[in-house]
Amino acid sequence: MSIHDFARYPLTFGPSPVHPLDRLTAHLGGAQVWAKREDCNSGLAFGGNKTRKLEYLVPDILAQGADTLVSIGGYQSNHTRQVAAVAAKLGLKCRLVQEKWVDWDDPVNAKVGNILLSRIMGADVHLDPHGFDIGLRSSWADALREVEESGGKPYGIPAGASEHHLGGLGFANWAYEVADQERELGIFFDTIVVCTVTGSTHAGMVAGFAALEDAGGRTRRVIGIDASATLDKTRDQVARIAQHTASLIGVERALRDDELTLLEGWAGDLYGIPVESTVEAIRLSGRLEGMIIDPVYEGKSMAGLVDLVTSGEIGKDSTVLFAHLGGQPALNAYSGIFDAENLATRGRSRS
Repeated sequence: MSIHDFARYPLTFGPSPVHPLDRLTAHLGGAQVWAKREDCNSGLAFGGNKTRKLEYLVPDILAQGADTLVSIGGYQSNHTRQVAAVAAKLGLKCRLVQEKWVDWDDPVNAKVGNILLSRIMGADVHLDPHGFDIGLRSSWADALREVEESGGKPYGIPAGASEHHLGGLGFANWAYEVADQERELGIFFDTIVVCTVTGSTHAGMVAGFAALEDAGGRTRRVIGIDASATLDKTRDQVARIAQHTASLIGVERALRDDELTLLEGWAGDLYGIPVESTVEAIRLSGRLEGMIIDPVYEGKSMAGLVDLVTSGEIGKDSTVLFAHLGGQPALNAYSGIFDAENLATRGRSRS
């Protein structure tokens, strides 16, 4: 089979935009940096990378006759917001378990941003005190059972859609989309930089590019920047999902070690907590490109990109594609790190 043999329900506008980050490139003084924008890929509640994944789950949802989507994430989960949007689009009910994945002291953390949007879209939101973990969760299993016991027909979507058997297909197809855009632009992205937490975005890319390489395409690096702060568990999950997805789309070999790169150093000690490099990366992206990134995911992958380019780990002759996965609504729950006093203090510290 190939990626083209799987049913896909269109939820996006089409190929997400690709564009050069000229001012950031000049500032870093190294590789040419571009961005591919999943943050504006859809009209459904600001879109994002999970919308692309859900395109491959919807045919299965419809085939099973489900009436309720049941998913899980943190209070500021981008994934649950996108599940709520897809449920609204399909006319289904939505049950969301929102666990306290981030120990962030903000009184509006469970009221604004992503969780607010989910409530606006009619989702049944349940707050849960459990902490962060990228694996399957008992609170999610409980929610599925409760929907069944109340007479509903649930369809379970795990965190990030990552542990779903089709969860890697969206970004396997993303790889094919990149290859098409490269042909149109007359360019080749030898390095992809992506944030990695639950794993199927990164894993899908690896699988898709492996299929393209096996079909005669050029080899490239996919660099995952860990933002989970659970590096070993995340690496294992990425490797497992990547191999499964590669097998689904016809890659008849084991993935090589060099195809699975996950780097640490920018996550901090805990998932979801922005560190100094995160905040600086957000401000740099905004100030130079007017491109808004978030403090949980892209702030950390951009911090990684900045360091890898300026250190020469990504060489000056490289053309880098930064995967912007969305997530900006979460900024509403992190406003304290950008208040005037904090910004002034950071400005003085660099003078």
